[in-house]
Amino acid sequence: MRLAVAAVALVLAATPADYAASHQQSDGGFAEPGQSSDPSLTAWAVLGLKAAGREPSRSPASYLENAPTRTANDVALRILALDALGRDTDALVDRLEGMRGPGGRIGTLVNSTIWGVIALRATGRPAGTSVRYLLRVQRKSGGWSWHPRGAPDSNDTAAAIQALRAAGVSARSVAIRRALRFLRRLQRPDGGFSLTPGRAADTQSTAWAIQAFLATGKDPGGAVWRYLAQVRQPDGSYRYSKRYAATPVWVTSQVLPALFRKPFPLS
Repeated sequence: MRLAVAAVALVLAATPADYAASHQQSDGGFAEPGQSSDPSLTAWAVLGLKAAGREPSRSPASYLENAPTRTANDVALRILALDALGRDTDALVDRLEGMRGPGGRIGTLVNSTIWGVIALRATGRPAGTSVRYLLRVQRKSGGWSWHPRGAPDSNDTAAAIQALRAAGVSARSVAIRRALRFLRRLQRPDGGFSLTPGRAADTQSTAWAIQAFLATGKDPGGAVWRYLAQVRQPDGSYRYSKRYAATPVWVTSQVLPALFRKPFPLS
């Protein structure tokens, strides 16, 4: 009986960082329960753990360095994770800069430009014409979309705010103030934020919104923390939403920077 009680207490004491760290594999990568290591998930886990001040039990650097990178998003995310691990990213950063077109877009997406800017600023490189590109593609609603013709959403808007702030755009600028108003319109009565209008709140959208407000020096409000408390599991992981539980390592990894009040870039 005492052993059972002790086991329950141990599970309840598990932190989100504990949960993410426990899913590192023998190859150094991270995986969802029952699956094999994934490079993108590994990068997110590294960033989440670093935001929490936690080192992986074994270095995932070699795994990340040997994993393929095909898109600008892959390259930017790999740069951020390897930079957080203290590895040399110069070759990857040069490659990322080579993916920037004459109009400032990095890769083919608005999203890849956002993360390209964050990666460049994390490594001390200037964002250059990509800042003007992001300001140009901001929608009338104040939000940003995943791709040039897509509908704006909370995740891309929150990441764009962090990218612009990292590039030196003032928190008092018209673009940032419009973007924050866009985000607030996506906050649901339960305190969480939804991806797009009409949807229920979800954990990742809420975490992204928290980071965006923190990047501008704004208080995201107490309701967001109450929402996150409602979707936390006893093992330290986070549900995708109140209704659904999916990809717990990915969700938990992306919540960690918000929990520790650290917007991107971490460095």
